[in-house]
Amino acid sequence: MRVFKTKTFAKWARKEAITDKVLLNAVLEIENGLVDAKLGGHVFKKRIPAPGRGKRGGARSILAYQTQNKAFFIVGYSKNEKINLDYHDLNIAKEFAKELLNASSSEITKLLKEGIIIEVRYET
Repeated sequence: MRVFKTKTFAKWARKEAITDKVLLNAVLEIENGLVDAKLGGHVFKKRIPAPGRGKRGGARSILAYQTQNKAFFIVGYSKNEKINLDYHDLNIAKEFAKELLNASSSEITKLLKEGIIIEVRYET
């Protein structure tokens, strides 16, 4: 399983002090069936804990997820910033998810080199 975050998501996560370990744990929870919302088109909403706020008061993420294959954190926001994606934003997320999940290995390598996505690293 490869896990990625968009450049925009990475910037937001850094500001919120959300680590790669937290993101990997969120993907593991999804693999175990713990999903906050299935939004269709392989797009999921997942609560992620923010330091000092936990999950309930913490952050929300929108990610593209393909079972046992790839996951891409696309959007992140604090609970108090936004309640839900509107119809237009959800459709954009679904289209972006489709492109990312259908990307070949060489296309992913290109996105990584261009800095559009960043691979979430497992700690050793």
